[in-house]
Amino acid sequence: MQIEKMKVVVTGAASGMGRAFALGFAEAGAGVAACDVDVEGLAALAEEAKGLPGAVRTYTCNVADEQAVEAAFDQAWADFDGLDGLVNNAGIFRDALLVKKDRNTGAIRTMSLKHWQQVIDVDLTGPFLCTRAFAARVVENEGGPAVVVNISSISRHGNMGQGNYAAAKAGLVADTVLWAKELARYGIRVAAIAPGFIDTPILQGMRPDALEKMLKGVPLRRLGKSQEIFAGIRFICECDYFTGRCLDIDGGLRL
Repeated sequence: MQIEKMKVVVTGAASGMGRAFALGFAEAGAGVAACDVDVEGLAALAEEAKGLPGAVRTYTCNVADEQAVEAAFDQAWADFDGLDGLVNNAGIFRDALLVKKDRNTGAIRTMSLKHWQQVIDVDLTGPFLCTRAFAARVVENEGGPAVVVNISSISRHGNMGQGNYAAAKAGLVADTVLWAKELARYGIRVAAIAPGFIDTPILQGMRPDALEKMLKGVPLRRLGKSQEIFAGIRFICECDYFTGRCLDIDGGLRL
């Protein structure tokens, strides 16, 4: 596929990596349907994208809400006269240990069911709903070529304090393999990218000493850049023989 001719949905597009992905596609000339729950962030993205070769339209959408997803994809499909790409990027963190005993009081703290479910809903059910909506419309309109890129994480291997997030991101890679097999007959490729530690507002808010300690485990001794993850997305979009695999872009980090 030629990226400059694509019409692609990017979820979680109002900030962080999603914002960089949306702008990267627009800079290349692609049409972008930018989805997020952050209305102000979407407005800022649309303003920043003015004058770029590709058009950016924004859609307020909670990816964990089935009706909202269906409505957003209906509108985006109509606005762009079809779609041929989807980047499932939207995600949240609600970190906690499964069980923790307070050293001073002996009190037992646990990961709440609420925080477990919130992450599963956005990070795993969200990509399911978006991929289903996207694929159904592509198939209904006689198939691809089309491509889905799922943004997983190095945490899928098991990062302490992220039982909910790790489960969602591991499940997303499993679904990537499954959906690639199921959708290949319709000309739809499905692949994933697992970023390591990327320079986003979340990590920028860390204490410098904690960040330095974290980077000691990265062979390249630095954070990755959102643009470097987008380079992986571009490869997947443009390499028509890549499907059913997860591309690790993590600076050589191992958990």
